[in-house]
Amino acid sequence: MNKRVASCCLLLLLSSAQLQMSTAWSPSIKPHSAAASSPKFHAVHKKTPITLHMANFIQLYTDSDSSNDDEEAESSRWLSWMTGGTPRGVADVKMRDPVELGGVPRSDRYASRDWLHNTINLPNSAILKEIMFPVTFMTLWGSLIGLIHRKLILMGRTEWASWMCIPPNPHSLMVSALGLLLVFRTNSAYQRFAEGRKIWEDILNSARDLSRLGKLYEPQLGTSKLRRVNRLIAAFPYLLRFRIRPNSIMKKIDDTSIERDPEFSLILYQDHAISDSDADAAAVATDEETLGTSRRKPRELYWVDKRTLPWRLLPSEATEGCARSQNRPLWVCDRLAKEIHSVPDQENWTARERLTLLSKVEKLSQSIGACERIHQTVVPLNYARHALRSLTMWLLLLPFALVDQLGLMTGPILFVISWMMFGVYEIGYSIEDPFQGTLRLSILCDAIRRDVLGDELIRNTAFVLDKEAIKSDVKEIAVKSDVKDDSSETGVVEKMVVYDDDDDDDDDDEFEADDVAVEIEEIHINELGDFVVQQSEEMEEEFVQANGSNSSVGEFSEIAP
Repeated sequence: MNKRVASCCLLLLLSSAQLQMSTAWSPSIKPHSAAASSPKFHAVHKKTPITLHMANFIQLYTDSDSSNDDEEAESSRWLSWMTGGTPRGVADVKMRDPVELGGVPRSDRYASRDWLHNTINLPNSAILKEIMFPVTFMTLWGSLIGLIHRKLILMGRTEWASWMCIPPNPHSLMVSALGLLLVFRTNSAYQRFAEGRKIWEDILNSARDLSRLGKLYEPQLGTSKLRRVNRLIAAFPYLLRFRIRPNSIMKKIDDTSIERDPEFSLILYQDHAISDSDADAAAVATDEETLGTSRRKPRELYWVDKRTLPWRLLPSEATEGCARSQNRPLWVCDRLAKEIHSVPDQENWTARERLTLLSKVEKLSQSIGACERIHQTVVPLNYARHALRSLTMWLLLLPFALVDQLGLMTGPILFVISWMMFGVYEIGYSIEDPFQGTLRLSILCDAIRRDVLGDELIRNTAFVLDKEAIKSDVKEIAVKSDVKDDSSETGVVEKMVVYDDDDDDDDDDEFEADDVAVEIEEIHINELGDFVVQQSEEMEEEFVQANGSNSSVGEFSEIAP
């Protein structure tokens, strides 16, 4: 392992040395030009030996006819790279394992062997960007305490410097309680995340089941009604997603910066689930309960394009009614229930089949309330604030416990500690409402739409059976048994019908399954358990004609199981 690490370091040094030589030898070489991000450069850079790197750099980067536009584009790209903080090579999509073995992109890797990639990619961390301000403040605070302590020691004010220091025992005792607060908060948030994913899995399964049952009963439902049902099923997850997550697709009606086409625009109100902590909703509810009056604020009007999802999925006669509804996914469930309920009773369609399909619609309706429960019910404010205040006070006092031993290193150490602690708190905050970006709801909605409508032609082939599959190759036996005498050890079968489908590929055999049906009047079972067939001469002649040969009674008796 050590030899491998040493060889990798040596290769990196040789590559960087050759790059510097090539840059010094050719002034027109631009190490961060557009060619560096081209597939040609990456292919040459990966496949050629190290000894040819200098020639490749010269070949790719030397361009004596480069224009001013290229230089400006290169300067802006370099500036973007410097300000963005993206390490070179991190954006390359590399697979941890082959695609055939279920490999995942490098951006999704988090195994222990990917420690280097995740460490280099720390500046791009979404959590770090969210907690950058408190982490920076704590780092500067720790550095300031370290500088003051160092200055007092250099000035000979050691007594003053000792007054700045506190024993670390209080922090050691407090960290256990603080850890419990953070762990409980993170665990409760993850439970909400897992429950949200389970709810959408139930939505996906219910939509697939309802679509399958509708296809099975297409003769009873009718093709046009089945298409309306499938379109409503495909639109349901989008409408539910826009209810529990603010819809960024809607535009305000008074926004003149966006051009609106009246022919394809649909006027509607914002549909969103009200949170339990909404002060305006609580005030309106209180006035209606105590005074009997309502002081609801006028709602803003929005518009959407009918040609976008999910509006183009809805049937034309259902678009206006759904847009005016205050709970659009619930309206879709009501419409689905009405479409199914309106099918009259007929052959293969009774109350049992109707209730089965309505139970699937009921599951979709229940998922609306389950999503609203997670979205509307926030983590108790007192608990969340107490955890955050405790963490802030613990970090503010931590430099005084560390400065005596760490000195000027108090700031960098506090940076690491505050990044870890605030990061755990931010993770719990970000996943407590999984519908605000943690769960990829757009992917789940698209999966339902593709399963119900996108693959309709291919999926319908599963509901068409082959003619060979329809032919019965299983012997169907209807037996009505009757024992003549309770004391007798011989059972008597009064009537038996045997269907035998000969699987031999004989061109001369032109008999169908119904032609080889033989009716047996009596079959006796002896003491040994063997069949003893008693048949008339007419039945034997029919059997011989059916088999096309002079079969004996013994051969005929072998047909019986």
